Amino acid sequence: MNRLIIAVTLSSALALGACSKEPPADLPPVPQDVTPAPTPAPTPTPTPMGPQPGSQAHFSSAMAGADTIYFDTDKYNIDSEDAAALRRQAEYLLQFSGARATVEGHADERGTRDYNLALGERRANAAKNYLVSLGVPESRLRTVSYGEERPVALGSNEQAWARNRRAVTVMIER
Repeated sequence: MNRLIIAVTLSSALALGACSKEPPADLPPVPQDVTPAPTPAPTPTPTPMGPQPGSQAHFSSAMAGADTIYFDTDKYNIDSEDAAALRRQAEYLLQFSGARATVEGHADERGTRDYNLALGERRANAAKNYLVSLGVPESRLRTVSYGEERPVALGSNEQAWARNRRAVTVMIER
């Protein structure tokens, strides 16, 4: 067993001795005028500045309140103030040709449910037809009537009723 240990130790020592290398006498010359390869600058990911064009947030911001038009009691005609708001909406929709919208028709709480749904539909269609007359393709617009079901103002008084008699243009998110 002692001989085996001695033999293994000697073979290990010989093997290690054979592995040692001496440095070469001559080293290669140092490279001259080596410019490191330029590392490409990472392309920054563009960060959107504000809402995406054509989105509801962008539309609302651009309209600043002109996304809603208001009607007199039991009426669905477009007056001059409504026409100005609808012109702004049409300009937006024509600028962002991929944008699609829903025109929502609303009524106040007075009248029957069926009457208010029909009145809301007439209001939504009046706004839609005006937008189409300004050049917005009809295929990019749809209408829906909520009648009295989605009031923005609660109360049974003229101020609340006036705010609820409206047509609202809402962008359809893709």
